[in-house]
Amino acid sequence: MISGKTTLIAHLGYPTESFKAPMIYNPWFDQQGIDAVVMPMGVKAEDYAGVLASLFKLTNIRGALVTMPHKITTLSLVDEATPTAKIAGACNAILKRPDGSLLGDQFDGAGFVRGVQRKGRALEGARVLVSGSGGVGSAIAASLAAAGVAQMALYDSSAASSEALAGRLRAHYPQLVVTTGSNDPAGFDLVVNATPLGMKEGDPLPFDVARIAPSTFVGEVVMKSEYTPLLRAVRDKGCAVQVGTDMLFEMIPAYLEFFGFGSATPEDLRAVATLAY
Repeated sequence: MISGKTTLIAHLGYPTESFKAPMIYNPWFDQQGIDAVVMPMGVKAEDYAGVLASLFKLTNIRGALVTMPHKITTLSLVDEATPTAKIAGACNAILKRPDGSLLGDQFDGAGFVRGVQRKGRALEGARVLVSGSGGVGSAIAASLAAAGVAQMALYDSSAASSEALAGRLRAHYPQLVVTTGSNDPAGFDLVVNATPLGMKEGDPLPFDVARIAPSTFVGEVVMKSEYTPLLRAVRDKGCAVQVGTDMLFEMIPAYLEFFGFGSATPEDLRAVATLAY
């Protein structure tokens, strides 16, 4: 039950129909007796800067979860950003501090990497391909670099986006071999779909599945369905996979700590979540 004492966490993005976070956070808050609520708020890109400034004038807001298409824009709208957010070039979390200033952070990449590692995949020295150099792809690339991968190929429909991300990675990880311009998945230990392909019926697959070896681990960020067309296709080949919601469940403990709500394990969160596909 929402009351006058309820702390608000905004969930900002557009469109909101595919949002999963409220069905994870809110049942957990209920179980823990925490008077807080995650509220979806649909904001179009052209309205975002004005809405964000007004939203954080509310006295009962603690912070915000930020999703497509606002993660990159948010970096320039907060007062301070963490090093992780700067490397990723995007924010997916905003904390309103006691003095009213806004701190931006980024947990997409950490959630993805933690999920892969919990499935027993070693990333040290691995060869990885990340398709999509927007907010989520940049974050995943940054966290994969921090985890010690040896080679990283970046692909985006905008060559400028992947080149810019490559430049940021090389500046912070000079030992990392970074290439751009190809999404051929042959020869990689891990391939990641960090594009929206799979959100809409009839979307083409983000990779040529015939070129993916059965030994390759395939990660997905799309959460429209648990097993997207890409994951179904590679699972049929014998590939190990990570579904989009795994990244979400792995990053939420970090979010909870960021917002000052304690912590939880992914298993705790899954046990009470009311996700439906």
